Amino acid sequence: MAGMKLLALSLLALPAVCFGRTEYLNPDFVEDTTPWEEIAATLPAYPRNENLVPLAISSATGNKFMIDAASVSVGKDGVVRYTAVIESPRGARTVNYEGLRCETAERKIYGFGQADGKWTENKRAAWEGIKLRSLLSYHKPLFEGLFCELGIPVRDAETGVRRLKQSAGSW
Repeated sequence: MAGMKLLALSLLALPAVCFGRTEYLNPDFVEDTTPWEEIAATLPAYPRNENLVPLAISSATGNKFMIDAASVSVGKDGVVRYTAVIESPRGARTVNYEGLRCETAERKIYGFGQADGKWTENKRAAWEGIKLRSLLSYHKPLFEGLFCELGIPVRDAETGVRRLKQSAGSW
């Protein structure tokens, strides 16, 4: 008889579990309806070569991808911010200060690095989706485990930098 009661209780909870409605299982559940708000990003110090950590990307590209470890931060808004440096085989460099929003798989470029070591603010900065299917996307490894995991940002900058350095060791 006890087995029948347990089965009946399980069947009652099944719709809640199947449809992700955990408030039925937890009477203290309170859904956060506060809209997400981005904090203002401040452009960091320009990256120095000794702080650049290589990022492993597909061998289909001759470009080198690096993240400035000194620039990595995790904001109270859940955005992981960092400076990405892309170097072509001929030595040309692209330097971007970016944000990665793990919850929505989006990125934003806050500023562009100039050859004179200064930043230009991106006046048209907007969130855009990450190309997760592209093997040439340096955002893919950042999103899939270095700075995000299952849509959740790393706890702090130190964790992100540690993961970066560990992945660079396998490069």
